[in-house]
Amino acid sequence: MHHPFSSRTPFFSRPAVTCAVAAALLSPWAHASDVSAESPALRASANGASSDKTAAKKNAEEKGAEKKSSEKKPEGKPKGEALAATTETVPTGRSLVERRDPLDIVRERLAEKLSTGKAGKTGSSGGPSSGGPSSGPSSESSGGSSVVRVMASPAAVPVAIAVMGPAPSSARVAPRAAKAVGSIDTTAKKAAEAHLAAKLGTHSALGQAPHWDYQGDSGPQAWAQLKNEFATCANGKRQSPIDIRDGIKVQLDAVQFDYRATNFRVLDNGHTVQVNVNPGNFIEVTGKRFELLQFHFHRPSEERINGRLFDMVAHLVHKDVEGRLAVVAVLLDRGNAQPLVQAIWNNLPLEKGDEVTARLPIDLNDLLPADRSYYTYMGSLTTPPCSEGVLWMVMKTPVTLSAEQIAIFSKLYPMNARPIQSASGRLIKESN
Repeated sequence: MHHPFSSRTPFFSRPAVTCAVAAALLSPWAHASDVSAESPALRASANGASSDKTAAKKNAEEKGAEKKSSEKKPEGKPKGEALAATTETVPTGRSLVERRDPLDIVRERLAEKLSTGKAGKTGSSGGPSSGGPSSGPSSESSGGSSVVRVMASPAAVPVAIAVMGPAPSSARVAPRAAKAVGSIDTTAKKAAEAHLAAKLGTHSALGQAPHWDYQGDSGPQAWAQLKNEFATCANGKRQSPIDIRDGIKVQLDAVQFDYRATNFRVLDNGHTVQVNVNPGNFIEVTGKRFELLQFHFHRPSEERINGRLFDMVAHLVHKDVEGRLAVVAVLLDRGNAQPLVQAIWNNLPLEKGDEVTARLPIDLNDLLPADRSYYTYMGSLTTPPCSEGVLWMVMKTPVTLSAEQIAIFSKLYPMNARPIQSASGRLIKESN
């Protein structure tokens, strides 16, 4: 008994096979690269591959739409996911679906923020493409955070800028960084100079005038060169003190002294002993009223009368409401002790620059001579800035001090008098 599918009774005849092959070759579903014309099974495999390719293309389009959506809202996707994404492929045996590297997208977006154009392409390692060094910014990824490193030149120090905000270009960063470094250097230099000046007790390093004095390099001959404001000390035409000679005797109005008991403070200012008084003491002369501000001492007397020099002098400085100054000079000569001067010496400060407030008041009328006749002329301050326009009234009769009182002041200031200045033909009046 024979098997029904034996070779003697073939299931397919030769004509039927030939027709099937021809139909497969002419079929619109046949694929030249994927389907063989020798078997219906290969045609079925081609149909399956085509279906897979269509599905993969649809999948790629859907993912492309998702990618565009994520680009519109970058804040919704963590940076870690964007950097961690890699190129995806379909399983082996199917067509390859290519996608853009998300790292390229990050670089392009970063370049747009920095206004420097598109970021460079990356190779398989994710770094910059091969080539020479670039002068623009380059991006680096480290631990999920991005940093822009701007290189101005091979010698410049790289400046790190956070990606969160817009960063200046390298062409702007380099000069700004250099300027900042130069500013720091200048500030440090000035601070060092200031420290050295303070240590040496001089202001020359800071461009300020040194302390003026009565002797040495900072003495009266150099006052005008120490500071621009002191120029009048050299080029003024009505400077003080002067040697009072050839005064014109006229009937001068008496100086009206409106002095009363007042509290006072004694200051050693580095040039003299100065007494600051409370408001309320005045003089009136030539119809103008001046208020006493302070008085101080010089040794020897700055003024001379017909060439005569006195042991000391007290200058009482007044000012009117318009700011004009008037100085009353009381000549002090060796003789009996002066109680008011002694009260001042009793309150001398122990250090220069200190000010001592006295417990008991003084009455400045005790410092004035009984004879109030005087000389008057227009002059200047006798200390820098040597301002002119000062009304001077020099008492003709001196007041006495004891030798001990003179010696006390001499220990502090053995000489603090400006040299005599030229009278320059000024008019000097003398009361009868």
